[in-house]
Amino acid sequence: MSHDALIRQLVATHQGEPWYGAARMKLLEGLRYTQAAAQPVPGGHSIWGIVLHMTAWTNEVRRRIAGRAPAEPMEGDWPPVTEVSASAWEAARQALANAHEQLIAEIKAMPESRWHDQIGDSHQPALGTGLDVEGMVIGLAQHDAYHNGQIATLRRAAGLM
Repeated sequence: MSHDALIRQLVATHQGEPWYGAARMKLLEGLRYTQAAAQPVPGGHSIWGIVLHMTAWTNEVRRRIAGRAPAEPMEGDWPPVTEVSASAWEAARQALANAHEQLIAEIKAMPESRWHDQIGDSHQPALGTGLDVEGMVIGLAQHDAYHNGQIATLRRAAGLM
């Protein structure tokens, strides 16, 4: 798959018009911080927690493309929501948008010849290793679509759709 095709997939999932439903920025639009922090499913994640998780993994994929060895995101797999306020929620949404923009820039700057460079020494699905760069980026788009579905479900359960 070409750079452009992968970028189109990432953009559609983030803010475009994916065929499966709403893009994540549309799903996050209009949510108050209290709604984003709610955990309606016992033991489940909040929308806010999912946003932090997606941001962490977007940053991790960008760091890997830039040459960092694969690892769990520096922020953690599921970073905690530490402050529940309107400004902290806006900062979390902005961090996700910034991570997405930085990833797209990193992909555009990467030579297409690197698409088949392997990420990591062994196949570890939870870390997204043992794939090539192309497979990792496709995996991130799939990861984001999966979590967008969770956000849509949480919104629907809260009567926000």
